[in-house]
Amino acid sequence: MNKLLTKTRDFIFAQQTSIFSSTLILAGMIILSRCAGFIRYRILAGYFTTPELDVYFAAFRIPDLIFEILINGALSTTFIPFFIEYQKKQKEQNSIISSIINVVCLSLAVFIVVMVIIMPILVPLITPGFTADKIQEIIWYSRLILIGQLPFLVVGNFLTGMSQAKKSFLLPAIAPIIYNVAIIVATLMFSEQYHLLAPVIGVIAGAFLFLVIQLPVLTAIEFRYQLVIKNIIEAKRFFRTAIPRILTIIVAQIDATIDLSLTTFLGAGSYTVFYLAQHLQLLPVSIVGIAFGQASLPYLSEMYQDKRIKEFKDIIVTSMLNILFLTIPAAAFFIIARTPLVRLFFGGDKFDWPATVMTATTLSYFAFSMPLHSIYYFLTRCYYAVFDTRTPFYTSLAAIGLNAGLSVLFTLVFKLPVWSLAIAFSISMSLHVILLLLLLYKKIKGYDIQRFITETIKIIIASFNSSVITYLLMRLLDGLIIDTSRTLNVLILLVIGCISFFSLYLFLSWLFGIKELYILSKMVIKVREYQRRITELYRGVE
Repeated sequence: MNKLLTKTRDFIFAQQTSIFSSTLILAGMIILSRCAGFIRYRILAGYFTTPELDVYFAAFRIPDLIFEILINGALSTTFIPFFIEYQKKQKEQNSIISSIINVVCLSLAVFIVVMVIIMPILVPLITPGFTADKIQEIIWYSRLILIGQLPFLVVGNFLTGMSQAKKSFLLPAIAPIIYNVAIIVATLMFSEQYHLLAPVIGVIAGAFLFLVIQLPVLTAIEFRYQLVIKNIIEAKRFFRTAIPRILTIIVAQIDATIDLSLTTFLGAGSYTVFYLAQHLQLLPVSIVGIAFGQASLPYLSEMYQDKRIKEFKDIIVTSMLNILFLTIPAAAFFIIARTPLVRLFFGGDKFDWPATVMTATTLSYFAFSMPLHSIYYFLTRCYYAVFDTRTPFYTSLAAIGLNAGLSVLFTLVFKLPVWSLAIAFSISMSLHVILLLLLLYKKIKGYDIQRFITETIKIIIASFNSSVITYLLMRLLDGLIIDTSRTLNVLILLVIGCISFFSLYLFLSWLFGIKELYILSKMVIKVREYQRRITELYRGVE
């Protein structure tokens, strides 16, 4: 038994040796987490109407604001390079990192107290189109989420950051899956008795489990927490570096809040339509873009600090092309298969046909920016690896201002439906990433731009040809051959379409000589390697 436990522990906390292997682990876990998340959304759509879900999703707006500021702002991208910088100086690391943790936790406590008090003022401001009854519900649920969810998530994400800094990605990647499962179970068990309170209870329980499952990380890293606030100079350096990122997050969250406010004027259920379409397009963005971004930061930081600049430049171009090779065809497929995808993921009993059509249309407009949106997460990590958080802030400020301006113009001036918000997002995100690419080229004094452009054009041509043929095939099958009034048949249609599309895409990629095709063979090799390691883990253990 001791041998089994030892081998299991070594496997869970094994350090990865490349961006690719780290990305593969993260992508696999993100797939599982997103699948659990979409099961959650489908269950919610089956138990609650879209106007009711407006309340549920809107209740997360203020808690998400605080979470994003503290975690994605001060922790996820700024914390890891600092942790790596001091990991060879354990004594200094313990006091400096502990001081950072303590300051963030104190800030969280202040945020929660203030927000709980002023919630009745804030909620009517961000949901001006909702009725008084809806606003009161949002206030109540928002307070519960603030108090019950945030403390566990913030502490849990510190453990995630430490584990990723050590290039150990497995355990932190499992935690979000458990979080989603808790919400699903609570909704299934308690929705009839507690209505919308049931998934909120699941959120709190999931956040608690998110922290608990990562506690073993403390035994695997060389860090000892201290209840101190000292090393003020170094702590100030951390927060000074984090401030531009925090401001970027604040502006982005203001933009998301503007989207919420605008949807309250577009009719009941509009925010649910926007929210679900946005999260569905985030599926490939998360699996590829966010996974690459999270996995790359420790490696990029080490390369830059070790002055391996040529390797740093090469890995930037290679990683971006790998991301585009996977996300450009994904975006094309999401556009041609938008309605079956929405029906499969969100087709609950109370999610009606008009909501399905509107969500599908919104999804297709989001999909246009999917490839560049995926690159965005990797690009920002390139800047953070060189301790530059100012450039992403300034470019984000401009892009978010453009997005907000276009959103107001489309909805309040041109009176367009909720899908116009997706158009505004795609335009601003695309221009934002192009600007970041140009500025990064200047900052690191060039990279292989010719290779990047040439390979990207090949990928676009292969994706376009594959999508046209697959679209005609799916139109022929839908209704004429396959009765898509049932969910199982919708799944069959999507499987046929997906196999046809990606078979064509792989063939054309081979025909055009797209080098990124070989990323798939690397994936197969790595998956077999992990399968072998898991098999060996339990073989011969008494």
